[in-house]
Order: sequence, then C-alpha cells, then structure tokens
Amino acid sequence: MGDEEKQNPFTVIVCGGGNAAQVATAMYAARYNTIAVSLFADEAARWKEALGDADYELTLDTGKVIKSKPDDITNDPSVAAKADAIVLAVPSFAHGQYFEAFEPYIKPDTVVACMPARSGGDLLLASKLGPKADDVTFVGFETLPWACRFTDWGKKATILGTKGSILAAVTPPAKTPKAFSTLQGLLGVFPNCTYSPNNLGVSLRNPGAVIHPGVMYGRWCPEKWDGNPVDEKPLFYQGVEEFSESVLLGLTGEVQAIKKKMEELVPGLDLRDACDLKQWYMDCYAGQMTDTSSLRACMNTNPGYRGLTHPCKDADDGKFVPDLKYRYLAEDVPTGMCFNKGLGEILGVPMPMTDKVLAWAQECIGLEILKDGKMCGSDIAKTRAPQATGISTLADFMTAARIEASGSVPKPLSAESPNFKVVFLRHGESVWNVANIFTGWADVDLSPAGEAEAVEAGKCLKEKGFKFDVVFTSLLRRSIKTAWTALMHSDNYSMPIINTWRLNERHYGALQGLNKAETAAKHGDAQVKIWRRSYDIPPPEIELSDERHPANDPLYKNVPAKALPGAESLKLTVERVLPFWFDNIAPCIMAGRSVLVAAHGNSLRAICKYLEGMSEAEVLELNIPTSVPLVYELDAKLNFVKKYYLMDPDEVAAKMAAVANQGKAK
Repeated sequence: MGDEEKQNPFTVIVCGGGNAAQVATAMYAARYNTIAVSLFADEAARWKEALGDADYELTLDTGKVIKSKPDDITNDPSVAAKADAIVLAVPSFAHGQYFEAFEPYIKPDTVVACMPARSGGDLLLASKLGPKADDVTFVGFETLPWACRFTDWGKKATILGTKGSILAAVTPPAKTPKAFSTLQGLLGVFPNCTYSPNNLGVSLRNPGAVIHPGVMYGRWCPEKWDGNPVDEKPLFYQGVEEFSESVLLGLTGEVQAIKKKMEELVPGLDLRDACDLKQWYMDCYAGQMTDTSSLRACMNTNPGYRGLTHPCKDADDGKFVPDLKYRYLAEDVPTGMCFNKGLGEILGVPMPMTDKVLAWAQECIGLEILKDGKMCGSDIAKTRAPQATGISTLADFMTAARIEASGSVPKPLSAESPNFKVVFLRHGESVWNVANIFTGWADVDLSPAGEAEAVEAGKCLKEKGFKFDVVFTSLLRRSIKTAWTALMHSDNYSMPIINTWRLNERHYGALQGLNKAETAAKHGDAQVKIWRRSYDIPPPEIELSDERHPANDPLYKNVPAKALPGAESLKLTVERVLPFWFDNIAPCIMAGRSVLVAAHGNSLRAICKYLEGMSEAEVLELNIPTSVPLVYELDAKLNFVKKYYLMDPDEVAAKMAAVANQGKAK
C-alpha cells in the first residue's frame, strides 16, 4: 500500500472498571489500541487477572458478538502520555481524581470525554490540569451511550440497548468537528453524537441535580417524616406527590432563572439544552408516559420507573429507614446541585428552594457546603461549585468555561428569521383515499402514489435545509410511514419520533369504511359536508360493541376506554388534539427545537385553527394538501406570524382542490 495508506495508530484510554467501562474497553479494543485504567483500589489487577490470556466477549444488542483484548489493564496514570482520546466511564465524583492523576502526562490535543459529565465537568478539568487544559479538548456527554451489564465480571458483558442519540458539548467549541469525529468513530453509527452549543447548557440540564435531592427531600425532610421506620419502601419516582412536585418545580425553576440571567448577561449565549425538568422528560421519555399534563404525571406514569423505590436500610421488625448517604445525595448534591447554587450565587439569582434542600442534604451527608447562606463552607472544595476552584465572579466563570462575551457565541435563532418554525405534514394519499372511502381511525396503508408523495416531501425538506430535533405523529401507519419516508429522504435520521393517539385523524363513526361519493349521492352533498366538515356536528356514532370502535383495537390498550371516541366532530377533534399541543409540542418549539408534526387532515386542521384564530366557518374551508410540507412561523409567545408551503403554488392549489372535491357525488 502507498505511504498515505499506512496504518494510522490511535490510542484510547478508558477509565473505570464498572459495566460501562468494560463495555467501552471491549468495543474500542476491537479496532484501536486500547488501555483500561482503574484507580479504584486493586480493581485493575483483579480485572487483569480475571481476563488472563483470553479475549473479552461483548454481546451487542444486535446479537453480534465482539471478541477483543485491551492492550493493557493498569492503574498507572502515566499511560495518558500515549492517549489520543481518554474516555471516563466512572462516577462523576471520581472525575477529579483521574484528571489530577493524568495531569503530568497528558499530551496536547488529547480529547477527554466524560460519559456522563454531570455539572461543571469542564471547570473541574480546567482546575485539575491547570495550563495544560488550554491544549486539551473536553467533551461533556449528557448520559451513557448504552444500557449494559456484566454477565461474567472482567470477561463478558452484554449491551441491552443503545441510545439513538446522545447529547454532547465541546470545550472549546472550535474543536467540535475533530472531537465529534473522534467520539463518533469510537461509538460507531449509534448513538449519534448530537451537538449541544456549550457545556454550560449540559451542566444546567443535569436532571440528577434536581430529581434525586428534590425527591429525597420531599419524602424525608422534617416536614414529611417523623424519623420513625416505615412499613414499606416508598416508590421513588412514581411516588412523587403534591409536596415533592412543589419542591422539584421550585428547584428546576431556579435553574431556569440562572439560564435566563446568563442569557441576559452574555449576548448570543445559546443555552437551548438547559431545559426545565418537565421538558427533559418530554425529550427523553415522550411517547412512553401515559400522562404528560404535569411534571408529577410524567414521573408517575413513566413505565421505566415502575417499582423503583427510595434507597432504604433495614430497621427493626422488618421495617425500613431511608439511606440518607446514598448517591442520590452523596453524589448528586456535591456534583450537581452545588454547581447550580454556586453559579446562582455569582449571578445574584435568589434560590430559596435550593437553599432549603441543600441545607438539609449537607447535614445528611456530613459536609459543610452552605455556610450562613453562602457557598463558603469548609467542604466546598469537595463539590463542583465554581467557588470550589476559586471562581467568585462572572468574569472568572466565563474565562474558566471559555465562554466569550461577544456575539461570536451562536444564537439559537438566526438574525434572518427571528421566529420559531414548526413544519406540518399531512400524510400521503392512502389506499382508501384512492377508493374515496371514509377512513378515520381505520389503519390503512399509503397508496403507491402516497409513498411517492412522501419521498417528494422529504426531498423538498432536504432542499430547504430542514433538520429536525423531534417528530410527532399519530398511531396510524399512513402518517407514520409518511414521516419515516420524508425523514429518510431529507437526511433526518437521529431524533425521537413520538407517536400519540391524540394526533389521529377525526373518527368518522358509522361513516368509516363507506364510499364518500355513494354516501353523498344517498344523503346529498350538503349533508355529507356537514358530517365531514361541520365544526360541532359529529356523524352517526358507532356502538362500543362495533369492531370499528377503538376500544376494541389493541393499539389503544393503554388509553382509557372512556377517552376513545365512537364518532367525532371537528370540535371534539380540537378538544382531543390541543392538550397534546400545549403539553408536548409547544414546549418543544419554545425550547428552540426544530419540530415536525406528521399527522392527518383534521388533526392538523385543529392545530391550524387554534394558531390562526380561525372562525368555525373559516376552518371548514381549510384544505390541507397531502404530503406538502406546511411551515408555520410563530413569535416568541407562539403567536401566528405567517405560513407557507414548501412547494410550487400551482401544484399546491391543485392538491387543495382535490381534497375539497373528496366526498362529492359524481
């Protein structure tokens, strides 16, 4: 091979010896020079002995098995001198230990990634590496890439599931392209490294800084617990009640106040990812929760939390007392909550709920962090608070975090388009559209022409440069396949797609399955138009015993039967759709996310009516063509500004006319 085709040596160090560290080591060792480093007790020696001369066996979530062997497993930090990349897969309280140990040996241009970084990881790196930090690239990940577990410690592990995407930020931002290519090369195709503008956004987004201390306080503070053992371990997330929710809302609200203050003081600073706690649940678990009307409902109905209890210790007579030194306090307070409080103090942001929870928590874990209401306790150095590294002013913080005060920081919205945008896409032509049959909630497929329409919609979105952060669609395959196809042909692959029955088409009751033209010939065009388009007159309702009733469809087994319609007017459709708009779609738009809603003529008509303030008469004449991207621009308060289709006007007009003519007698 030619000189330019010689092997390119690349060395990665994986820190830790737990589940994630062993999985990462096995995965990377299959392709790169890989060294595992554990500074915890004799863990490195035990792992090395357990593996012996054998290969490590990693079973992927695809079923494939990787066999590989790291070049070394050691507790010697001097191997950092060989590293092109260092990946920390250890608890956040141990990050500082590794940074400090690597400082004498780390070389310039090394990429250092923390999975997850938690809060203030970039500041911690800067404090531990000193001047060397200027030549090192820090990558803060929001979470781990996989769910994984040992099957034989030190020898075998299994990846149970891989995330589709993983949020990450780079310090300094100018090194983002190289850092992302390095980390994506290590991870493979999935998860996709999703760009976050800065590590401050990732730090303020840290859910553990709010959820764990907040829920612990909500259940075990003196106001709620008398100190006596309890009969059962209380549910943790699904046990959140009104008081605990008020604590969580107070904490997350104070973090949002920090975000707002920073954005006011630093023009152009993009903290879009520093969302409130409810939005974080929507980003991570939307489509899984059965009730998203409130933060408490999100937590109570999240199936991933089923059965998870408060950390407790056994007491007498089979009872339990809380473990108030568990990591929910011992780790998440120093490495999460303290960062928030410390930055809030620098900015002068009042944080009464944080003060209350932190004062209680520091007594539980035996630390003095908050003293006389200030972040100056004797144990402040054991935290991620900016004050732990001597930062006491905004200027010092911005220097350490490498945030510039100029307009060079990317803004969330371009100067050319100061409005929010949301794209609506009605599904392509279905086989029942071709047959001119009332479809409603019948789960029919796209016609060949409908599939082609979806392809064209995707090409149109690609040409206009649309990239989506989240997609909402119904539970019906014609809208789902339209979304999939349009996304594929617009090069949109890595984002959550959230399905909900609330975006289904209007239910046509007893008309469902009947030919529109024949029905119009029998009952008259005027009557059919009333049934199809009147605002408050539904078509004849089907009985609960009718097989067409959604209560008899397993697709809706998780929806309360009383919420499922036997027929709907547009008014009832609006009442079904708008709660999902307010609770799920609108918050995503206001958080700066690029949103696609792929749905149906009437469910989209319901949203358009609300956004434009249409009268009942006006909405009857609104015809949304199939598979033509419709862009709505909204101001900062989501008030309607303008709308436009991303397609030739003559073609749009022809498609609108075709929709309007459906259901007329031939």
